[in-house]
Amino acid sequence: MTAPGPENRRQRRVLIGLALMFFAPLALAFYLYYGHGAWHPGGRVNAGDLIDPARPLPALTLPLWESGNTDPDLLKGRWTLLYVAFGTCGQSCRDRLYDTRQVRLALDRDMKRVQRVFIADNGCCDAQFLHEVHPDLIAVRAGAAAAPLLALLPGLDRITGTDGTAIPARVYLIDPLGNLMMSYAAGAKPKGMLQDLKRLLRLSSIG
Repeated sequence: MTAPGPENRRQRRVLIGLALMFFAPLALAFYLYYGHGAWHPGGRVNAGDLIDPARPLPALTLPLWESGNTDPDLLKGRWTLLYVAFGTCGQSCRDRLYDTRQVRLALDRDMKRVQRVFIADNGCCDAQFLHEVHPDLIAVRAGAAAAPLLALLPGLDRITGTDGTAIPARVYLIDPLGNLMMSYAAGAKPKGMLQDLKRLLRLSSIG
């Protein structure tokens, strides 16, 4: 077999170089985007708990709290802060909804890149409260239709809030591709949630 000549070797090196130029930034962006590495800007770490690997969520049509249904791609196209409530949404639950609202507002011009979704069962708060206090909130009724989604949420256990009601412990962060990538425990501070979102929005070109 004839060995490749100098011209063929040069062309091969050029092709390899072009491939590296294209794929290396993508690999780096993925590395930073999901935060699997040990490097963090300014020595900061994620406030939320990473889902590793990121977990694709199903496309579902879910019943809205007031009337109608969601689009099947509800969890795609924007970053999503998802909160789930069981039973009466007492003060602890309302505080968590308030936290996610303030985090979104604090994003300022990037606010439209983030949506808030609230899944609650029939024992939850009334539609008037949700409409008046959280007009940007996409409120969805829990039930059989939402079961495939809820089954994929880690740590969806109930804790006792300060008002004695049982509420889930976590807020979930979903990327614009519909992947569950992070969750926040009950004790997570809104400031940490905001810092994580700002970092992700800065690094991401999607959503």
